[in-house]
Order: sequence, then structure tokens, then C-alpha cells
Amino acid sequence: MAQEYLPLLIFVVIATIFAFIAIGLPSLLGPKRKNEQKLEPYESGIIPFHDARRPFPVKYYLVAMLFILFDIEVIFLFPWAGALIPLRDTYGLLVALAPIGFFLLILILGLVYEWSKGALDWE
Repeated sequence: MAQEYLPLLIFVVIATIFAFIAIGLPSLLGPKRKNEQKLEPYESGIIPFHDARRPFPVKYYLVAMLFILFDIEVIFLFPWAGALIPLRDTYGLLVALAPIGFFLLILILGLVYEWSKGALDWE
């Protein structure tokens, strides 16, 4: 039984060795001449004029979380859409639509809540 996993073990060992070589070799052989200009943060060729650690408005993070939430919703809808016809044939249309309807209802209620709180309004 352990013989079956020998190719996998060899692959993992070779991949690990290759990763260490790919990361370690440039740091050993590469140039190490540092100057003040190389240590500055790069901002599209513009000289930085603000502190890079200034706080961002919470709205950016909120919109990012909403995007991720609704992106995950689409990821769940695709497999369900592929399984709809077999589910409909086995259990009936109402039973096939009920779970995804409940899922979408929860997401729509969350969107309405966010909208009513003004999370999607930009000043």
C-alpha cells in the first residue's frame, strides 16, 4: 500500500528542492547594493508625498467584503444550476427551487440591510 504513494513522495521532494533552489539561489548570487532610492516605495514613478500607513475609509473595506460575498454567491449558483434538471426530475420543481430560494432570500435581505444603512452610498 505504501508503494502506491512512492511517486507522490518523489514528486513532493523534487518540488520542495526546486522551490528552495528557486528562492535561495537568487538571494545568494544576486547583487546586494542598496541605496536610498532603491529602498523608497514605488508608486507608479511618482515620488511619494504621503505616509504609506495612512488610514483608508472603512467604505473601501465594506465594498470589498460585499463584492466577495456576492462573488461567492455566484460560485454557489453555478453548480446548483447544473444540478437543477436532475433535482427537478427526481424531487419536483418546488423542492429543487426551495433551497436556492432560501439562500437567495438571505442574501437579498443582507443587501437590503446594507443599502438601508447607507453602505452603498458614496459621499
